[in-house]
Amino acid sequence: MTIAALHTIFLKSTGICTDTRTLKSNQLFFALKGDNFDGNQYAKHAINQEALYAVIDDQNIPSNNKFIHVDNVLETLQKLATYHREYLGIKIIALTGSNGKTTTKELINTVLKTTYSTSATKGNLNNHIGVPLTLLSMNKETEIGIVEMGANHIKEIELLCSIAQPDFGYITNIGKAHLEGFGSLEGILQGKTELYRYLQKTDNLVFLNTEDNKRADAAANNKTFTFSQNDSTDTTVSFIEATPMVSLCFKTLTIHSNLIGTYNFTNIAAAIAIADYFNIPAETIKTAIESYTPKNNRSEIVRFKNHEIILDAYNANPTSTSAAINNFATLPYTSKSVFLGDMFELGEYSLIEHEKIVEQLLSTDIDQIILIGQNFYKTTTKHPKITKFPSFDTFKEQWNISLLSNGNLVKGSRGMKLERIVSLLNDPE
Repeated sequence: MTIAALHTIFLKSTGICTDTRTLKSNQLFFALKGDNFDGNQYAKHAINQEALYAVIDDQNIPSNNKFIHVDNVLETLQKLATYHREYLGIKIIALTGSNGKTTTKELINTVLKTTYSTSATKGNLNNHIGVPLTLLSMNKETEIGIVEMGANHIKEIELLCSIAQPDFGYITNIGKAHLEGFGSLEGILQGKTELYRYLQKTDNLVFLNTEDNKRADAAANNKTFTFSQNDSTDTTVSFIEATPMVSLCFKTLTIHSNLIGTYNFTNIAAAIAIADYFNIPAETIKTAIESYTPKNNRSEIVRFKNHEIILDAYNANPTSTSAAINNFATLPYTSKSVFLGDMFELGEYSLIEHEKIVEQLLSTDIDQIILIGQNFYKTTTKHPKITKFPSFDTFKEQWNISLLSNGNLVKGSRGMKLERIVSLLNDPE
């Protein structure tokens, strides 16, 4: 079956499903394979669950009128997504980076949807499967698609660009994330800027923060729309304060966001610049930014009677953790505690990067340092402020909740699930 023919079937369906546990009637089931599962084994079950068709690549499964046999289900899904993207003919904004991708994506969507019909990546569906699913969730009503792209190896962004074919691109930053896969900070730079090289080849536009020299140098040969705190760029956005929420100035307006930390200033500024490029009025931009509230353990403030917790437990790497510590150290709490969980995917750099974070913590006025996880437990720096636990369960069993400070920062990689600290406070027994 050709991709064009499959697309015709797709348009008659109610969407795509890759997991029979969430299958809805009249969807197309794509039998993807993983390390521990083979979707082909669930094809018959999908049909029994009222899937319109099942797309499979196990040639040993007998043909019937509800199975669509292909050579490779994943490649077919990707090709279908590209075909659908071309069929729609919409504008696609792609964004990647080491930190802040999801927050920036949500901010961009929040502002653009005031004026345009938009569709954006749900959650963090940003890989070789998630990007196709994002594109296939768009329809003829969509005017602008916002596609988040994640990567932990060279050539991944290049692949995702070939699938999504973006018209615009933005890189949030280049930091120490996925060092294990990229091999070095230079490897991360090369991997993330595959987006720039794709846009250069297609003569499309990069949104560029000119205050970041690495990104500015990498985009030297690209068409750009620039922003900074400098009047010489296309859009000027000026930082005012972060105590703890970020306030900033755009044109004659002061914007008071619901986002914590100086590190979120650039994420907000990028959304403002992109909205400015699409001719959205300044007052509309202000209202949209001020309406956005972070969710899913990203820079949330959780308040108890005498305590505040800055909950930033969705993910962590050396760059984002360092920025969070720097910001937290400036806040005017009467007492401060930091709860840090391990940072993952650092490979051979793991011990040295965890040691650097401990040293940074000791250079601040933070009163109490709680380190959770095997990586932090292996660090050798000793100090009366530091308490280490090899696991969350050990922390839960041994730590005294009454020692919580007036201000508290909670940050760790997703696998550490440090939002459970808040659950302990809700249910201390």
